[in-house]
Amino acid sequence: MKDGIRRAIFLLAVLLSACAEPEAGASGEAGAAGADAVPSFEVDPGWPREMPDLWIMGSITGVFVDARDHVWVTHIPESLTPEETSAVQDPPIGTCCVPAPVVVEFDPEGNVVQGWGDPATQDISEFPRNAHGIFVDHNDYVWVGTYRHHRVMKFTRPGDVVMTIGRYDENAGSDDPELLGGPAGIWVDPEDNEVFIADGYQNRRVVVFDGETGAYLRHWGAYGEPPDDTYEYDYAGRGPDSEPPRQFSTVHGLIGSNDGLIYVADRRGNRIQVFDQDGAFRAEKIVAPATRASGSAFVVAFSHDPEQRWLYLADGTNHKVWILRRSDLEIVGEFGRGGRQLGQFLRPHGMSVDSHGNIYVGEASTGRRMQRFTLR
Repeated sequence: MKDGIRRAIFLLAVLLSACAEPEAGASGEAGAAGADAVPSFEVDPGWPREMPDLWIMGSITGVFVDARDHVWVTHIPESLTPEETSAVQDPPIGTCCVPAPVVVEFDPEGNVVQGWGDPATQDISEFPRNAHGIFVDHNDYVWVGTYRHHRVMKFTRPGDVVMTIGRYDENAGSDDPELLGGPAGIWVDPEDNEVFIADGYQNRRVVVFDGETGAYLRHWGAYGEPPDDTYEYDYAGRGPDSEPPRQFSTVHGLIGSNDGLIYVADRRGNRIQVFDQDGAFRAEKIVAPATRASGSAFVVAFSHDPEQRWLYLADGTNHKVWILRRSDLEIVGEFGRGGRQLGQFLRPHGMSVDSHGNIYVGEASTGRRMQRFTLR
């Protein structure tokens, strides 16, 4: 019943959008690029602005744009070298720099609003150690995953812990209803406050919890089938024509659409899989099938038009962002390539879209930077 209501609302939004005249100067994909034109982007060299207090970021593992168009970023301070953090060495070996807090909030202009999470002063129960994935929900709670330590933590906006799902450094496999296994991505449904988690660095599933109580609700594996942690697949030996794995490989990112679907990025599986919210399999798209190593499907995001016509896929092995038409999952464009220059990427790992259709990309590994790509 819920899916039927969602689809009816979605179809009504599509009809209203088609009939409405765009406002003068309106931003967004439909107004800026035309109804059927593939969106294109250019890098904004002035975003973000310099951070305060000599802050520097390590590997960026999560990016999310909230309802205020504020950009939230998680990174891993432990990935910074002594040379990069010379000011905090004992004794100091230089004048710069200082690890930024684990979670940093930027305003739309790229100024730092706040940061929280300090491994040097806080107990592990108070901050997301090895943070991975971030989401700000409809109630302004901030959800952060910890992929090496098997937790998803719910915080107030200023950074106070409200609830923890999973337990630190405990994992019991993909069928356990309480423990997690390498959670990597989070999405919260604003209608029923269900929390969908890409539980995929060790486990092989999407798992759903109640956002208020943390109670387990359901889970599923690839193709909507039960997850099997004993499954083996020759990832190193696969080629462009190889059959895809029957189990999830690295369930790395997910997002829910306006019409009630869940899009899952199976990173090392080189694919996006689409499900109903109850886990029924709907569709699959293989992207760059010959990609080995970490795979091609890191994080998914949608364009900001009501129909969410375009789907963006960050590819941290081929160092680019793919553009897909959401209706049939066909690849229609891409931007970026490997490199350290402006507009290039080294391991794009976190991605989100603001209300104007601009894309924010954070780089992990040795990339360690944020870039904004504005919609032309």
